[in-house]
Amino acid sequence: MEIKKVGVVGCGLMGHGIVQVAAQGGCDVVAFEMDEGALAKGIARIEKSLAKLASKNVEKGKMSEDEAQAWVAETRGRIASSTEKASLADCDLVVEAIVENLDAKKGLFSELGGTCKPETIFASNTSSFPIGEMATASGRPERFVGLHFFNPVQLMRLVEVVRTDETDAEVYDAARAFGSACGKTPVSCKDTPGFVVNRLLVPYMVQAIEMLDRGDASKEDIDAAMQFGCGHPMGPLTLTDYVGLDTTLSILEGWTERYPDEPAFSVPASLRSKVAEGKLGRKTGEGYYAWEGDKKS
Repeated sequence: MEIKKVGVVGCGLMGHGIVQVAAQGGCDVVAFEMDEGALAKGIARIEKSLAKLASKNVEKGKMSEDEAQAWVAETRGRIASSTEKASLADCDLVVEAIVENLDAKKGLFSELGGTCKPETIFASNTSSFPIGEMATASGRPERFVGLHFFNPVQLMRLVEVVRTDETDAEVYDAARAFGSACGKTPVSCKDTPGFVVNRLLVPYMVQAIEMLDRGDASKEDIDAAMQFGCGHPMGPLTLTDYVGLDTTLSILEGWTERYPDEPAFSVPASLRSKVAEGKLGRKTGEGYYAWEGDKKS
């Protein structure tokens, strides 16, 4: 089973990156958005990213100027854009990258189940929701996987490939091969909360917040300890501000509701209070740190 034509639903922060790497990997890609303005913005991001990557390849001597321009044109030529769901009907794979709302995702897959050819593989880029629930909604659970890319998609080398108990082995192999074709390192995972990365990362962030709430150490010292003691690129409280306190809270609330007896899943008091105050991290200028652009204080 070979994936040659890919549809990506959602052309926002994650979706436009998935469109780009799929095209770079040799697939024909349909970028779908219901809103024409959002679609145009996503395509513009892709064109800017391709131009930047081509320029870097020329600077590093990997391509001549002519080769770089030809590569951009060839890659861009594989990308079509559409506001009509019917354009996804003959895709071999459709990847969902819409808002992180489970009901919205389930509704989308229910509709796609009646739109796409029977052979189409469905995938969600969700970072936290159960793949099995969306797979059931699609009406074809044996042809459903998780494909969790990381932001920014063009640069991050990982993709988590998530299977349920009903995922067909051939479908799963095709999804892993697609991840490799996109230039990523695919890692396999069962349909467990948070998959691999977030299952480890979010509780780690929670423990750092709870240390701060208890007064065990300052935020600066907690972050410095993990940055310089463990070699992390940034500390857990800085990372929480980057991820967004609202995003972190949403993930935790979903997990604690579904898995109330899991001790690793808890919601720190300060996280809930800061979100209620609109202090969502770097994007609002204040979270656990105060921010001016990329600089914190």
